[in-house]
Amino acid sequence: MPTYFIAGIDTDTGKTFATGLMAKYLLNQGKSVITQKFAQTGCKGISEDILMHREIMGIEIQDVDKDGTTCPYVFDYPASPHLAAKMQNQEIDIKRIEKSTSILENQFDYLLLEGVGGMHVPITLDYSLLDFMEEKKYPMILVTSSKLGSINHTLLSLEVARQRKIPIQGLIYNKFPANSEFILKDSIHVFKTYLKKYGFDCPVIEIPEIKKGEMSNVDFGQLFSSNKSK
Repeated sequence: MPTYFIAGIDTDTGKTFATGLMAKYLLNQGKSVITQKFAQTGCKGISEDILMHREIMGIEIQDVDKDGTTCPYVFDYPASPHLAAKMQNQEIDIKRIEKSTSILENQFDYLLLEGVGGMHVPITLDYSLLDFMEEKKYPMILVTSSKLGSINHTLLSLEVARQRKIPIQGLIYNKFPANSEFILKDSIHVFKTYLKKYGFDCPVIEIPEIKKGEMSNVDFGQLFSSNKSK
């Protein structure tokens, strides 16, 4: 089954929202789909990002959510995973996350694995999310936004993906907060230019500012119709 890694250029760029929307799209296509969160900080119990996924998907909390399979690590301290784990006298074990991923892959047609923060977030002091992505080589869907500074963060993310040989399935441009049409149009042009420059033949999908009732209207067909990543 296909497993896609959903990465963000930074924290609060909209990757949780985008992950839920993509899962909703796949459900509407009649696919069996589940989402997973690499790790969650700043909450207790079931991952708040997983809860948001289910709300957007329009489904109930799943058994694999309740037993922690979809998010093996939840820390209450709002910080980078390595620090949040340390605050609770723990250390993240990648094998535990891999085991959860394997369980979900065996139960569903599609798995959307959402990262945490940006691409180079420390998981332990000597192992980052980027190291994990490089090892696994899951097709990455990179989420960016219209916030100031996003062009810089996006191009750095694309460059490091090329250097680490991480395949890119597509780029999602979250238009929120959409403060300037000039910025929106220029940013998309820049992203397409640099995707081509770095050798990534993949689509750019735009997420407009949408309301809850419009969540099923975003077409992610180009992302899942073929594997164009390099």
